[in-house]
Amino acid sequence: MKKTIITVVGKDTVGIIAKVCTYLAENDINILDISQTIVQGYFNMMMIVDTNNTPKSFGDMADELAAIGQQIGVVIKCQKEEIFDSMHRI
Repeated sequence: MKKTIITVVGKDTVGIIAKVCTYLAENDINILDISQTIVQGYFNMMMIVDTNNTPKSFGDMADELAAIGQQIGVVIKCQKEEIFDSMHRI
């Protein structure tokens, strides 16, 4: 299984989760775990997704999600699980 960590951060607005989840569903990316919170008007979401079945390359997926983030006023970042784990293991 190829796992990717997706983070979404920015001012809370209507439709953030819908936009991100619609993109994932349209590209055969399965959500394995999701956590989201809103603190004083700021939205924060972390997702772990399975990218085994998507025809998109990691770079294309990351770029397209970043572009969606720009459209809706949030920052969306993608990291491969192995890189995320390496960065947080010291």
